[in-house]
Amino acid sequence: MKDRRKILWDMRRWLAVLLTALLSVSAFAQKLTVKGRIVDSSSNTIIGASVLEKGTTNGTITDIDGNFTLSVAPNSMLVISYVGYQTQELKASASMEVVLKEDNELLDEVVVIGYGSVKRKDVTTAVSTVSTDDLQQRPILSAAQAMQGKAAGVSVVQPTGQPGGDMAIRVRGTTSFNGSNDPLYVVDGVPVDNIKFLSPNDIASMQILKDASSAAIYGSRAANGVVLITTKAGESGNAKVALSIQAGFTQVGNKIESLNVAQYKDLMDEIGLISLPDGLTDQTDWWDETYTTGNTQNYQVSVSDGNDKLRYFLSAGYQNEKGVIETAFFKRYNFRANIENDVRKWLRISANITYSDYVSNGGGEMGTGANRGGTVLSVINTPTYAPIMDPENPDRYYTNFYGANITSPAENIERHRYDRDRENRLLASGSALITFIPELTFKTTFAIDRRNAIETTFLDPEKTSHGRDQYGEGSDNRNQNTVLTFDNVLTYDDHFGKHGLNVMVGSSWTDSDYRNNYISGSHYRNGLIQTLNAANMIGLNGAGSSASEWGIMSYFGRVSYNFDSKYLVTANVRADGSSRLHPNHRWGVFPSFSAAWRISSENFMEGTRGWLDDLKLRAGWGQTGNQSGLGDYAYLQLYNINRIPWYEEGNANAVPTITPSNLRTQDLTWETTSQANVGIDFTAFNNRLNVVMDYYYKRTTDMLMDVVLPAGSAVAGSISRNEGTMVNKGFELAINSKNFVGEFGWDTDFNISFNKNKLTKLSLQKVYYDAITSDNVREYAVRNEPGHSLGGFYGYISDGVDPETGELMYRDINGDGKVTSSDRTYIGDPNPLFTFGLTNTFSYKNLTLSVFLQGSYGNDIFNASRMETEGMYDGKNQSTRVLDRWRIPGQITDVPKAGYTMHNSSYFIEDGSYLRVKDITLSYNVIGPLLKKWGVSRLQPYFTATNLLTWTGYSGMDPEVNQWGNSGAVQGIDWGTYPQCRSFVFGINLEF
Repeated sequence: MKDRRKILWDMRRWLAVLLTALLSVSAFAQKLTVKGRIVDSSSNTIIGASVLEKGTTNGTITDIDGNFTLSVAPNSMLVISYVGYQTQELKASASMEVVLKEDNELLDEVVVIGYGSVKRKDVTTAVSTVSTDDLQQRPILSAAQAMQGKAAGVSVVQPTGQPGGDMAIRVRGTTSFNGSNDPLYVVDGVPVDNIKFLSPNDIASMQILKDASSAAIYGSRAANGVVLITTKAGESGNAKVALSIQAGFTQVGNKIESLNVAQYKDLMDEIGLISLPDGLTDQTDWWDETYTTGNTQNYQVSVSDGNDKLRYFLSAGYQNEKGVIETAFFKRYNFRANIENDVRKWLRISANITYSDYVSNGGGEMGTGANRGGTVLSVINTPTYAPIMDPENPDRYYTNFYGANITSPAENIERHRYDRDRENRLLASGSALITFIPELTFKTTFAIDRRNAIETTFLDPEKTSHGRDQYGEGSDNRNQNTVLTFDNVLTYDDHFGKHGLNVMVGSSWTDSDYRNNYISGSHYRNGLIQTLNAANMIGLNGAGSSASEWGIMSYFGRVSYNFDSKYLVTANVRADGSSRLHPNHRWGVFPSFSAAWRISSENFMEGTRGWLDDLKLRAGWGQTGNQSGLGDYAYLQLYNINRIPWYEEGNANAVPTITPSNLRTQDLTWETTSQANVGIDFTAFNNRLNVVMDYYYKRTTDMLMDVVLPAGSAVAGSISRNEGTMVNKGFELAINSKNFVGEFGWDTDFNISFNKNKLTKLSLQKVYYDAITSDNVREYAVRNEPGHSLGGFYGYISDGVDPETGELMYRDINGDGKVTSSDRTYIGDPNPLFTFGLTNTFSYKNLTLSVFLQGSYGNDIFNASRMETEGMYDGKNQSTRVLDRWRIPGQITDVPKAGYTMHNSSYFIEDGSYLRVKDITLSYNVIGPLLKKWGVSRLQPYFTATNLLTWTGYSGMDPEVNQWGNSGAVQGIDWGTYPQCRSFVFGINLEF
């Protein structure tokens, strides 16, 4: 019996072996071995081309001779691709010779320019394109962030780390002293003053017009460059639902240590102003109490579809960013709808509607001293012996600092806990495109930009010492601004033979209406009711309203001609008339000219066409204007309204008095920037290497400035004048390379920008002082005068600590044997020698790693925070750096004694150069048959670390800082500024 079972078992085993062998032979027989070679149109072999069996992950790449071998299923299709060439799908055969055709997608890419578009190869001006590929792969919370380090010639600085904080953007340097230096933003053809309302996920393309020959078409509003943004739209036959989710946390990266109780008491004994009792102990770590872990959430969803006649794109989003200071936050809701309808073959109607609603709290007073309510500096200045709340009054913050003028960061935060900045914004436009003939079109657009802003404050009458002094305070400030724009553009575009001609003429009408209402009150009973009806006192000047209007009428035109895309010429002109200027000087005319020569198309370049794709030389000149430094009625006589206290005896029926507030300046005219630009565009190796170089020279004349008049010389203290001249000149380089292609890819984007700024002329007032920081010093830190860069730091040169006295030694510049105010000089320059950005993107199959480095070199920072944390002049706590202070004669140290004579000096000037790992993003594209079955076309989880590492010699919390925010005249001052933060964000992108 056992033998029979054994025989049956052996038979089954051998039968299984035989069946397996047969199946293996069958499977082997079903495979096809493909051997092939891939070349280009010139029969040059292509190394590293991808060969993939369609619908599978089975693939290979070509070797050094362009050959490949791949086993595939019979009758399968091969997908053959290589960067710079058109992808081909071919049926597999045993022997294949594949010729790939060049793909000129880069050169044929459409670039948006003012009131039109052009192929990149035909651009004659300096235009930078900001890639939008990574907008959904890293946590960009504002559209302005997308430009940082991504475009040559464009400096993007985040002066403060506050949630929702504005960015300071400079296109080729600072061009205006008193006016705005922000570029003009044009969103879907509509000019706007900022893009805070716009979700980065809605952006389809972003171009920056940098030189005057490209920006002059926008005339008076384009002196600082133009950022053109096109939002996403629906596509025919491409229904899509997209969802983006981001969530993460933020932390302060650089901690500054403060003195403990024993060290603090030792210092106070030296200064001799504060007498502290014995037995005090450390109770509170104010750094840990003030700075928490912030978090961010961002959810965006969009739906788009369309057919041959109707296309639409709908999106909505919610963003919530909570800062590292407890009360700081920024919250935004946004909605967008783009609809386009081909009503007739000759008529296309489109409508774009954007609505956003955002609210924020800055987290307390920033950019000021601890004794003025400054939160950041009070973290260091508050002694650690102090508890948060008063033990004897648990509902009040602790205030017993033994005579020192100190408020804790907890109390300073509380003073602004209920402050809110709210704004809702509606941007809506409708347009009609009429096609008379294929070459002749007319587009009319009407847009409305309406903003409603409400700023409210409330100070509890009991919790804080300042609140008790004021019996509580509240305010409500409401603004409504409506800007209407009506554009009409006629365009003729035709090609005949080798000739191309584009002619555009148009007009633009802009009208602005501003309304403001405000009210403030004090004397609240308690903090339960925070509205102003609970305030018992409205001050004499505590309520009022205001209104103003301005308008611009513009006419513009452009002619572009090219011969065989080899010789290209463009001329623009725009005339602007502004209501802010006197009728005799109202109109400004801003022309521009540019030309380009495609050298690579010449016959003598035939020998280079195997590797050189494009070589173009560009040159241009143009003028742009600026009138943002003027008020709405600048040329008119204006008056102040002075209210009379009606409650005083005899004033029951009094009416206000009026006094002149300005001196009339009827000869005010446009601030004008003239700019010349020379550039080279170079593309080679089948679009794998792209280089753009530009040199520019900008000269701003008739700068609009407020001149201070001598006291008592006139009825007003200042006058607006066309006062000065300023020059910016620089060089830009941008390189994009595809280092490796195929299964493993490596792309590099690098840009570097050099800019030299100089104020060359001032007419009436020869020197402008600005930026008083420390109350103890009360000296201007900035001096602007001809011959120097804008924003130069001014003060004494410090020659170190005197070993015998412990005083800082200040240099006797004029050699008169004593140190006086005459010995002050320029001690630093906030303008960098260059800024740069470097992005390396590595990909392997479905995994992508992007590393973005960004930095600045050669700029100085005035670290005014050290005047408060190392000044040792009163009872405030100090940083641990003062432990190295001078104490005995003969001691060698670089920290002066307690109570030393302090001035604005080079002692507080530090090198602000830095190299930062701005973003590291790791993403993975999930693919599989199950996702395809569910209709999921994209599933991409990712992780991003922002501000991960910073290499700098700066001793403050962060080198990317400016207390004065977006000012052109004052830059690079750190005085209790909200710090930049390190963030870690997880996200996922889903499309189906």
